[in-house]
Amino acid sequence: MHGEPSPPPAAPTLFDWEFAANPYPAYAWLRTHSPVHRTRLPSGVEAWLVTRYADARRALADPRLSKNPAHHDEPAHARGRTGIPGERKAELMTHLLNIDPPDHTRLRRLVSTAFTPRRVAEFAPRVQELTDRLIDGFAARGEADLIHEFAFPLPIYAICDLLGVPREDQDDFRDWAGMMIRHGRGPRGGVARSVKKMRGYLAELIHRKREALPAEAAPGEDLVSGLIRASDEGEHLTENEVAAMAFILLFAGFETTVNLIGNGTHALLTHPEQRARLQDSLAAGDMGLLETGVEELLRFDGPVELATWRFATRPLTLGGQDIAPGEAVLVVLAAADRDPERFAEPDVLDLTRRDNQHLGYGHGIHYCLGAPLARLEGRTALATLLTRLPDLRLAVDSTELRWRGGLIMRGLRTLPVEFAPVPN
Repeated sequence: MHGEPSPPPAAPTLFDWEFAANPYPAYAWLRTHSPVHRTRLPSGVEAWLVTRYADARRALADPRLSKNPAHHDEPAHARGRTGIPGERKAELMTHLLNIDPPDHTRLRRLVSTAFTPRRVAEFAPRVQELTDRLIDGFAARGEADLIHEFAFPLPIYAICDLLGVPREDQDDFRDWAGMMIRHGRGPRGGVARSVKKMRGYLAELIHRKREALPAEAAPGEDLVSGLIRASDEGEHLTENEVAAMAFILLFAGFETTVNLIGNGTHALLTHPEQRARLQDSLAAGDMGLLETGVEELLRFDGPVELATWRFATRPLTLGGQDIAPGEAVLVVLAAADRDPERFAEPDVLDLTRRDNQHLGYGHGIHYCLGAPLARLEGRTALATLLTRLPDLRLAVDSTELRWRGGLIMRGLRTLPVEFAPVPN
């Protein structure tokens, strides 16, 4: 006699601290039982979570899913919960993460010249210099927190150089950015205050650079000057658009790289065989494993857990679920990049993995503009750390590490390490 079929196991709890430490089992459950899953987020906003690779790739490129928060059907008071805190009040909404074509096409074209392979390659010596300087700051101590002393300042200083923020002002940017990635652990309203201060500074910087702009662009001109020049030469960029562009390049360009370096180092330190293979290849002067290795680290435990918000403008069906106009959709990159339908042995870290079309930097017209710079910074940081501090090891058990709360990004709060002191 056959009994009743057993009901599917209960849905896992999402977005609590236990989930933050290791979301992958919960995402595996969703991929199997509820691949496009309606949930109420901690902010109170309801959204669809897309977890399978094929659905995720389709959603990222679907023109019916708009980036513009004006399409969200939640009450006006909830709209502020779907973006970067403070960006609406600071008039920084008109950036690449919040707009659709044709404005998106126009603004992306203007800024893309700063991230061509050639411009990024020219920037490589500066990234190496910054990397070495930061390691010099703690190498003789034999211990460090690799988030606060290394992974965090490196991309801040790099993006400030790219934007044209004077060196004497860059520590202010470091402070404001530090407040942004605390995700509620700093003073109440601290993120919005930091955004406001950054907005005021950018307005002043744009004014100063416009006053001093030479008639002809010099090779390697900084990005803010280039945007001002484009605006003055008929592109009709408003000052708000210039400020919003600089803001989002800083905001999107630094935290992703902090997490790439932090998560990547953590993955290598907890997978000693893979780390040893990478160190051996670096010692032999072979950069091939570093190239595929960074791509695998992006797939295995990438810096962006969920792609930024999208809102349906027309009815559509994803993964068998009907999504109505105005509803919010969040593509879970971390789940898609562990989908066994797309990746063989997806929960295994394999630095030699070749077939690796991960979604770590998105897909479609909103593919991360700064990905070439982030890859350069990630490769340089990891190779230099492993070469200069070959016996690098975690200073605490991996289970004691705490991950930052927050919806979009995935990153460690701290990464305490030990190593044999190296005199400078």
